[in-house]
Amino acid sequence: MKRLVLAATLVFSLAASVFSQADLQPLAVVKLNRSETITLRQLRSRVEMYQKQNNIQTFTIDQKKEILAAMIDEKLITQAAVKSGLQVTDTNVNQYFLRSLSQQVGRAVTEAEFAEMVKANTGLSFDDFMRQQVGMNVAEYKAYLKNQLLAQQYVLQQKQGEIAKVAATDSEIRNFYEMNKASFVQSDMVKIFLILVPKKSGSESDLEAARTKANKMLNDLKDKKSTFDSIKAASVNDKTYQGGDIIISKTPQHAAQLGISPADLEELFGRKIGYISNLNETKNDFQFYVVREKYPAKMLSLSDLVQPDTTTTVYDYIKMNLTQQKQNQALILAVNDITKSLDTPENVDRKKTGDALDKLLNW
Repeated sequence: MKRLVLAATLVFSLAASVFSQADLQPLAVVKLNRSETITLRQLRSRVEMYQKQNNIQTFTIDQKKEILAAMIDEKLITQAAVKSGLQVTDTNVNQYFLRSLSQQVGRAVTEAEFAEMVKANTGLSFDDFMRQQVGMNVAEYKAYLKNQLLAQQYVLQQKQGEIAKVAATDSEIRNFYEMNKASFVQSDMVKIFLILVPKKSGSESDLEAARTKANKMLNDLKDKKSTFDSIKAASVNDKTYQGGDIIISKTPQHAAQLGISPADLEELFGRKIGYISNLNETKNDFQFYVVREKYPAKMLSLSDLVQPDTTTTVYDYIKMNLTQQKQNQALILAVNDITKSLDTPENVDRKKTGDALDKLLNW
């Protein structure tokens, strides 16, 4: 019996080895600036990533070929960018990554803060969450993002003049507004000045120090010993608290984002301008707020501001987004134009083509 088990184990080990070797087969070598091989395993990983991102169970052979072609194009452009002297630093990548995370949350966050939110809401580590979302862990995604930013930088350098000329016209802006007028609605909104004093180590002395500081700030504001402007200005250097204006919409989504119930949000909207709340203790901080302004719900016209306390009108907002869409289309055309000129036998050695490639992609 032991021999049979050993034999079966050996067979499975050999089979795994065969699959592993197959995955290492080179599909193409890009050698514009240096030699980079695209293997079957790398293609599989990219296909799986796109499947997760687009919630698609499987791709056809032709679609996998398109993905392979895109990977070749990506390496061609990044190699051309490096050859021309362009570079994207890790700091640039981290800044872009954090902006993306902050946009999802609706406020500036650090990577550690976002990881804590992910853990609290999903029970997953940040790496596992990223694998679930995009098929890569955080480090792998940043490496992928770095290449994307480098490629974008190179294309913009080469085609900046052409792309910059692309802009939405007045008629396109007005037509878009008319076709989507029902979407331009402002819900009831309120502007509050929110002060947060974070808890630190959790020791009794630290908790009491945070509570005392928050209470003093609350009383100073009530007694007019401090102002909103002075609190905001001091927060630049004093990292023991955060203070500033935020605008809140009367929606279930915003209640969830603030971590309060819809009933609590309704109560907040019922407060009069100038109302100062009591000190509230949460899991992470001590906080209080002041109601500064209220904005009623209304249908927005082209000349209205997209959001109170900003300078962007609906017209400007539509123009910016339509222009960005048109420039993205122009960017895609520019990428195709550049990669077509770079994709030569001298720069790309396709190891598998025709039926041989189809056979490898039939999984």
